[in-house]
Amino acid sequence: MAIAINPALDLILEREVDVSPEEIWQAWTTPEHLKQWFCPLPWKTVDCEIDLKPGGLFRTVMQSPEGQQFPNSGCYLEVLPNKRLTWTNAMEPGFRPAKIPEQSPGHECAEFMMTASIVLEAIPNGTRYTAYVLHNDAASKQRHEAMGFQEGWSAVLDQLVAVIKQSR
Repeated sequence: MAIAINPALDLILEREVDVSPEEIWQAWTTPEHLKQWFCPLPWKTVDCEIDLKPGGLFRTVMQSPEGQQFPNSGCYLEVLPNKRLTWTNAMEPGFRPAKIPEQSPGHECAEFMMTASIVLEAIPNGTRYTAYVLHNDAASKQRHEAMGFQEGWSAVLDQLVAVIKQSR
C-alpha cells in the first residue's frame, strides 16, 4: 500500500543509514530496545508497551529532564516485518476512536492527531529509512514542525543507529 503524501499536511524524514532493516525493526518493536533511543536526549522513554499486531497497543511514557511524565498511546494499523510499521494516536487499541486530544491530557502530541509510518528499504550498505507523519490539517502539521520534527526525529534516528551499533 503506497502512502499518499500531501505536502500541506504531511512531514517526511528520509535518510540512508548503515544498519539493516532487521536491526531497525527490532529496535522499533522491542520495548527494552525502544526505550533506549525513542526520544531526543535529554528526554527519556521510561516505559513502553507493544502489542505488535494491527489493532494492538503502542504505548510509551516520555519523561522530561525535569521529571515530568507524558504518556502516549495509540494503535498499530500496519505491521509488515522489516518493511513497514504504521500507527496512529487517532485510535486506541482494537481500532477504537481515541478521545479528542484536548480532552486527553498527556495524550501523544497532545495538540493533534497523527498517523506515522516507518518504511524500511534494504540498500547495499544498510537501509533507506523513511518516516512519514500524516496530519489532518495544516495547523497540526505546522505545530508538529514548530515542535522540531526534523531535528527531533533526526536525533532519534541517530540514537537508534548508535544503540544498534553498540549492541552488535
